[in-house]
Amino acid sequence: MTNEQLKELEDKLWDSANSLRAYGGLKASDYAVPVLGLIFLKFADNKYSQYEDGILKEYSASKGTRTERSIQEVALATCGFYLPDEARFNHLLNLPGDQSMALALRDAMTGIEKYQDAKFQDVLPTEAYFDIEKKKADILPQLLKTFSDIPKDATGDVFGKIYEYFLGKFAMSEGQKGGEFFTPTSVVRFIVEVIEPFKGKLFDPACGSGGMFVQSATFIRNANHDLNDIYVCGQEYMGETVRLAKMNLLVNNLRGEIIETNSYEGDPYDSYGKFDYVMANPPFNVSAVKESTVSGDKRFYEYGLPKNKGKKSDKISSANYLWISLFATSLNENGRAGFVMPNSASDARSSEYEIRKKIVDSGIVDCMVGMPSNMFFTVTLPATLWFLDKQKVHTDRKDKILFLDARNVYHQIDRAHREWTEEHQQNLATIVRLYRGETDRYLELIQKYIL
Repeated sequence: MTNEQLKELEDKLWDSANSLRAYGGLKASDYAVPVLGLIFLKFADNKYSQYEDGILKEYSASKGTRTERSIQEVALATCGFYLPDEARFNHLLNLPGDQSMALALRDAMTGIEKYQDAKFQDVLPTEAYFDIEKKKADILPQLLKTFSDIPKDATGDVFGKIYEYFLGKFAMSEGQKGGEFFTPTSVVRFIVEVIEPFKGKLFDPACGSGGMFVQSATFIRNANHDLNDIYVCGQEYMGETVRLAKMNLLVNNLRGEIIETNSYEGDPYDSYGKFDYVMANPPFNVSAVKESTVSGDKRFYEYGLPKNKGKKSDKISSANYLWISLFATSLNENGRAGFVMPNSASDARSSEYEIRKKIVDSGIVDCMVGMPSNMFFTVTLPATLWFLDKQKVHTDRKDKILFLDARNVYHQIDRAHREWTEEHQQNLATIVRLYRGETDRYLELIQKYIL
């Protein structure tokens, strides 16, 4: 499938699904998880169909022998999961009109989880369809027909792009609430281009729906590297968003795990000094974290703790520098990090100034990129991208930091939203590579434009 064909398919699927949402009077927030669950179900059906003949053949060959295995065991070994009859897309499409589609979808989702390993447990939206059916009983059958238009030979890569496209559309529809689980793709792609997560462990302690991981997978595939060389570790405090992220990993065939936790309190990966890469778009200016919660945690106090400007509360006035400390201390000795911060973090005073000074003096700050306003769904004010590189301290760039002013570099999507095009991303990333002395990458980009 060409990029043009994929774009046409994405737009068609979204227009149809969004029309049904409007017809049912549903909010985007009530509609996103059920729709993404159906995309996952179609992905599972397509993938299983590709392996089905081989599964049946191997099952038949082993029947009656000493090494006989159940069809579920053969499927797990061959395809990675077993898809029972009640979860097949054609079965659902051909249900009698008087049968509850919400109940059938719950049976389909629980049927998938029943035969799988732990990675499928508590992932699928088993109970998400009943409210839609109560509003308009005919919406779910029509949604299934909509997603049946995805070609039967569509691969996981195609589904990954469709899933991410829908996440972006839902996030844009929900505005600020949508931005809590989704970072705009163009921003993530640029971060990936700079930190280049080819091999090792990748950490996002505020992972939302997993977009940082997905764009890393796309980057790895485009560079013809092995996707199995990367292992992703995510933390997210909202249970429903954890489900979205887990489905995202499965659709994109990414190795890793997503754990539901509050990153200020929980450290399930024992993250200090552990990761090759860190990527994140954390919530800005959080003022609800108690100093007593983080004061004894080495993830946060290595560079110093931000202090509350008042004397009557134990709460830290802004958690921005808790996040920055977490990102820095999670890197191993060769690690790289890329993350989003509000502009105010770059010139914050008092205790935050002292923390920033220690981080800068350590030599690990590699690059700062000033961004245009309206790049995010949660805030309209401009933000800054920070890049850290632990290996930089062993180079002649130890005492250097690249500052890029990209505030006027953007494409206007609509009145309220902007993005970086592919050309913007590549040109900005090439400036970073030239700063690092990678002139060959600059020459490669020139050749790409010429050809």
